[in-house]
This record gives sequence, structure tokens and C-alpha cells, in this order.
Amino acid sequence: MKKLLNTVFVTTPHLYLRLDGANLVVWNEETQVGRLPLHNLEGIVTNNYVGMSPALMSACMERNIAISFLTGSGKFQCRVVGPTFGNVLLRKKQYLVSESEVDSLRIAKKFIIGKLFNQRWQLERFTRDHSLRIDQVLFKTISQELKEGIQTITSNIADLDSLRGIEGQLASRYFFIFDQMILQQKDHFTFHGRSRRPPLDSVNALLSLAYTLLTHDCAAALESVGLDPYVGFMHQDRPGRLSLALDLVEELRGVYADRFCLSLINRKIIKPQHFLEKESGAVLLTDEGRKLFFDAWQSKKNEKLQHPYLGEKVQWGLIPHIQALLLARYLRGDLDEYSPFLWK
Repeated sequence: MKKLLNTVFVTTPHLYLRLDGANLVVWNEETQVGRLPLHNLEGIVTNNYVGMSPALMSACMERNIAISFLTGSGKFQCRVVGPTFGNVLLRKKQYLVSESEVDSLRIAKKFIIGKLFNQRWQLERFTRDHSLRIDQVLFKTISQELKEGIQTITSNIADLDSLRGIEGQLASRYFFIFDQMILQQKDHFTFHGRSRRPPLDSVNALLSLAYTLLTHDCAAALESVGLDPYVGFMHQDRPGRLSLALDLVEELRGVYADRFCLSLINRKIIKPQHFLEKESGAVLLTDEGRKLFFDAWQSKKNEKLQHPYLGEKVQWGLIPHIQALLLARYLRGDLDEYSPFLWK
């Protein structure tokens, strides 16, 4: 159990949540493992089919404490709220901001600044750790381009189309050296650019699956705080498109999904025999490959790091939820700015 920004995250399986007076009490069989006063809470997010007493649910509804249920893999199931819960106002503000290019641009800039910052430090760390196996000059050049991109976005970008343009240019430059970050199994794993729908090589198959899982995790996080994952600020609205989830994915894409896929290859967790090629040219993971991928993804979500804004140790799997909370607080007016996730 972890309390962050007045929201409790229960990620340990087989727990039961009860009400004791005006307190949330967490039990593991016959042992009490946590206690928090309800007046300090505004949300509870549970994974792994955590049990909860009707008395606690009723007390939460009376106090406008939202309860979100996620599966063990992080898929959003449902959200229980009281009849007068204020997220109607939050969503109305979200929709209002999404209709204003000026207000949308202010948030969209943060997503892309976070993306470029994280990609830059990914390259810097790779240069430091593997200097003899890569083109250091090229890595440093593109790292500097990403830094200058952040400066340009901060001072000179005045509309969303310009922001999308510079993001696309710098994404191309980042992927230009992505192949050099593949250090093992080079006979099979090579990268010559992004291919989607379908992926045409093994690296793109891994990236596409990781981006899909991360998008679903971000959508679940946004749902859990009362935001509409389909109404974004940078990605345009389309029927069935998780536009806001895709916005949130941007700042996490390189540091979360890309690094994860590279580690699968470089640590030889995923091997050439874990792929198959369809007649259409699409390259997909085999059943065994998908199992290895999903097991590693869940392990990654349980790893801990220090969140740069909160200054606390948290699980990687909670990062989308923390960012969703920060975004909701910004939209409600509780924060002056949205703080993207900046990793080093």
C-alpha cells in the first residue's frame, strides 16, 4: 500500500480493506498492515482484485472518495463514485481546455519537453556506459539537438502544429541512432526505422506491444482520477482514439517503453526464436515470446525509483497514475503548472 497525493494505491495481492471508525484499515489475512484516516483521502486505486467491505465503500461514497478497480495487469475495470462527486467539474474543465489551442498548447508543451528530456538523458547515460561501442560524436550531436529542441519549445513555439512538427523531426533523429543501442543479438535484431500496423521486424514488434501496454496503463490511470482518456490536448480527437492517454505516453515513451525493449534484447530475455513472420510480412511474438514479454513487463512495473517531483520511492507501474494525478490537480487549479516526469 502506498499513499501519494492523497490517493492510496493498493498493489499487493490478497489484501482486504475495511472500515474502522473513520479509518481505512488494510488487512493481510489476520494481520493489520496499514491504517489511514479517511479525511485525508480523495481516492483509492486497487489492483489484483483486492477485497473491500461494504461499510468502507459506503463511507467513501459519503466522503466523495473515489474507488478505482484495476486488474493485476493494470487494466481499468470500473470506478465507484458518490452521487455528487466533483469529477463532473474536472471533466468539464478538461473539455474546455481541449477546445482552446492556447490552453492545450501549454499542457502539450510539457508532455513533449518531458519526452525530449528523458530521451536526451537516455542517450547521455548510454554514451557514458557504452562509449566504446557507439558513435559518441553522433550521440552527443543528437543529444544537443534534443536539448535545443526543449529550448525552442519553451520559448518559440506558438501553436500545436509547430509543436507537432518539431516533435516529429526530433523523434526521427532519436530513432536514427536507436539501432546503435542494440548491443546484443545483432544478427537478428536491427532497427531501420519505425514500422506500424503491422510491425515489419522484431524490434518494431517489441516497441509496438510496449507502446500499446503503456497506452492502456495511462488510460487506466486517467480513468482512475476522473479524466476522460479520449479527450487530449496534443493528439487530436478521433472516434475510439485514446488521445489523452497518448499525450501522457509521450513523456514516458523513451524512458519506460524503449528502455524496456532494449533490455529484453540486450539481456537476451527475448531471442530470435520468439518471433514469427506472417505471409503479409508482419512480425509477431510467439505465444512463448508474449509470455516472456508480459512477465518482464510486470516485473518492470514493480521496480522502484525516486519520483523527481514527489521525492519518494515509488514503483514504475505507479508513474502513469502519479502523472495523471498531477494533471488532474493542474486542471482543477490546485497546481500552477503540470510537472512532467523528468528522469535521470
